[in-house]
Amino acid sequence: MHWIDILILFLYFGMILALGFFRSTQKPSNAEDYILAGRKLSLPAFTATLVTTWYGGILGIGENTYLYGVQTWFIFALPYYVFALIYAFWIAPKIRNSNHFSIPDHFRKSYGKEASILSAIYIFILSSPAPYILSMGILIQFIFNIPFGVALVLASGFSLIYVWKGGFKSVIRTDILQFVLMFLGFSLLLFFAWKTEGSPIHLFNTLPKSHTSPLGGNSIQYLLVWFFIASWTFIDPGFYQRSAAAKTPDVAKKGILMSILFWGIFDGLTLLTGLYAVQLVSPENPLFSFPLLGKTILPPFAYGLFLAGIFSTLMSTIDSLGFINSITFGRDMVGQIKKDANTIQSIKTGLIITSVFALGLAYILPSVVKLFFTLGSVIIPGLILPFVLTLWKPEFTIQNIQANLWILFPVLVSLIWMGISLKQGSPFLSIEAFYPGMLTSLGMGIIVIKLKNGIQS
Repeated sequence: MHWIDILILFLYFGMILALGFFRSTQKPSNAEDYILAGRKLSLPAFTATLVTTWYGGILGIGENTYLYGVQTWFIFALPYYVFALIYAFWIAPKIRNSNHFSIPDHFRKSYGKEASILSAIYIFILSSPAPYILSMGILIQFIFNIPFGVALVLASGFSLIYVWKGGFKSVIRTDILQFVLMFLGFSLLLFFAWKTEGSPIHLFNTLPKSHTSPLGGNSIQYLLVWFFIASWTFIDPGFYQRSAAAKTPDVAKKGILMSILFWGIFDGLTLLTGLYAVQLVSPENPLFSFPLLGKTILPPFAYGLFLAGIFSTLMSTIDSLGFINSITFGRDMVGQIKKDANTIQSIKTGLIITSVFALGLAYILPSVVKLFFTLGSVIIPGLILPFVLTLWKPEFTIQNIQANLWILFPVLVSLIWMGISLKQGSPFLSIEAFYPGMLTSLGMGIIVIKLKNGIQS
């Protein structure tokens, strides 16, 4: 690397620490201030922090685009626009008006303490920053040529250290800078790729047919599973936290709509540059397609800004999800078990637990896309329908045992189905594990509601 590029990276890391750590001069006065920044999140800050947080799997996007082409847009972009639109108009205002802190709060109110803790365990797994720590560790190893384990530890520690002191306010401040850098970095990459290889029209005419097909060589069922996995938008704790922290319900709704616009722009940048990578580089590991393309075509200074953009995309998600995970552990798990627990101190302890757990996941499943697919297929069926019901009918309550079974059994079904599929090397009965889990949840939900209505009548 040129010394200018190294200097830019050090300046970037220094600015992140300055914004996230050293500017946190005042300690949060209470849990609401630490977790939700006092519920005073403005529209620009809301948009910047949601856009950056929701787009952390940048190396996975490069990997999938290099292997399957435009299919990436149909599984990682379009479905999320659809569910984010629903969230903006129906869910976000309800969350802001509810004045809850987290998703498990809804479960506690409607289904009881045990269901709340169970949902918190699921969210702790689902919102793990492991895929993004994995990506950042790979990037650090790629740039600095250090052992992979050391790179993972550095990725986890540096991305979470400043959250310890400032909480959500530190996340917001750093996200605003990272928002600018991620767009700047990929705009530079697209400019030089266009200049090197020619226009996108010429690019599409020279790509393999598999890379211009929405299926990318996979089945329609595979595509649909990814579409339904995008429904985890409804239970995404990052969406929830920002909606709960917004100044008003209208800010939450408009912030999500603005975010969809910026996601669309950024998806265009990443898709085109990923397709240019197919023509311009030959990485041994497709995860390296974006960094290798930048290294191949970008001059000094531009390459440094591009790397800062990739780091911004990753770190903005690691710190946000790491913080959410620590809240889930400290407040929604430990805080429920020990009613007298110091919430802020428990959240800080949760940061350590989060780091260890995420590092373990990154070692067990060293593929970004595989992490997304596995966690989504197994966990989502146990959360989404019970949570949607708490929003649709806030006054609805059921017995603890019924709620616990409704939350637990669909996940067990998906987990067993996934285990059988992995053992035989293909989906059991040619059906992905997500579907039997969701069908189980739907069936149990209907039974639970009928039992409740029968008792009332």
